[in-house]
Amino acid sequence: MSLRLAALAPFVLVGLLCGTTRSAELPWPDKSGPTADGHVSPSDAAGLPLAWDEATNKNIAWKIPLEGEGHSTPVIGDGKLWFTAATDDGKQQYVYVVDAADGKVIHHKLLFENTDPEPLGNPINSYASPSCVLEEGAVYAHFGTYGTARLDPQTAAVVWQRRDLNARHYRGPGSSPIVFENLLILTFDGIDRQYVAALDKNTGKTVWETPRSHDYKDLNEQGKPKGDGDYRKAYHTPSIALVAGRPQLITVASKAAFGLDPYTGKEIWVLEHENMNAAPRVLFLPGLAIINSGSERATLFGLKLDETTQGNVTQSHVLWQRKKANCALSSPVLVGERLFFMTNQGVLYSVDARSGEEIYAQRIGGSFCASPVVAGNVLYFCDEKGTTTVVRAASAYEEVGVNTIEDGMRASPAVAQGAMYLRTFGHLYKIATPK
Repeated sequence: MSLRLAALAPFVLVGLLCGTTRSAELPWPDKSGPTADGHVSPSDAAGLPLAWDEATNKNIAWKIPLEGEGHSTPVIGDGKLWFTAATDDGKQQYVYVVDAADGKVIHHKLLFENTDPEPLGNPINSYASPSCVLEEGAVYAHFGTYGTARLDPQTAAVVWQRRDLNARHYRGPGSSPIVFENLLILTFDGIDRQYVAALDKNTGKTVWETPRSHDYKDLNEQGKPKGDGDYRKAYHTPSIALVAGRPQLITVASKAAFGLDPYTGKEIWVLEHENMNAAPRVLFLPGLAIINSGSERATLFGLKLDETTQGNVTQSHVLWQRKKANCALSSPVLVGERLFFMTNQGVLYSVDARSGEEIYAQRIGGSFCASPVVAGNVLYFCDEKGTTTVVRAASAYEEVGVNTIEDGMRASPAVAQGAMYLRTFGHLYKIATPK
């Protein structure tokens, strides 16, 4: 265990508690990296370029065109990248497997066909936004209500699949799966149903299913949810922390966040909030969970997380809250006890994670859905037009560089063996220093 991760004990992130534990063969097994917090391991960060440019081909190792659409972040293992894509009408959904060395497409496999997929209803999402999750001997591809499959990482053959775990996403699926021990955990926060489910990762059979228990407070005069349930949606990917010696599944829904027992799905605590569309992942420090509650008007909470965090903790365990100028879709990252995040309007904030006090704000410009990655003391922020701003993780704003490619992105970067992989709207790039 690295010194940085050891400092987090007993609050250990999902990458160390479950099947996605990082190894040399699995450098980026989860959408948020080996420790589910956007951090690149020191060995994989070594030699990572700070500068590149498509106009001059500087540090562009390769670029390949992609068919279909998708915002899923590549996961990387055994020298291969795995990610999903779909036709723009959602009638066909695929998994891509690409050789990390040369960009050769190994598989472009049709997984699911849908005769009448629900329209996305927005210009941002896609039918292939949830990211795969990878472990030794298995890769799991998930498309929300349209289907989930375990694949053989050597052949891409389907080991099992489920198409009966459903919810009306209305604006499209977004929550990615995670692996915890022998469980594959899925999140469905649709307009009609909202629940978390755990499957036996070896067989695909349901182990437990937990519906959201809170009051959304969204009923109209006729007693029906406003907007047909549009205010009940969320896109959150859960994380796992070790609390008082036991794992907890931390999951954020519309109007509430929860701590669940990952073995049984039993609810341990609930934090009520006022927002919807939760997407950014939860981060942890000893005794503290940092929770983003939703989209444009999100609140950022510093929640006391220990053996006393039980029941409704809305009034009892909130240590601080930041009610404006928070990230919406892009997740925050922690460096030490400093929190860094980019708003959708392109303002970078640094906040003290223990107090919630703002350290600095810097307007970068651009629009951001992709989450940043941290390599040592450097942060990479990728915007929707293809610009990556590289910033030092310091107490004052320090720009290291601004890099451009021709295509924008909503998928987050993935990093392995000194190379960064950028999945854009139409291409996949490998950014690396020539050997």
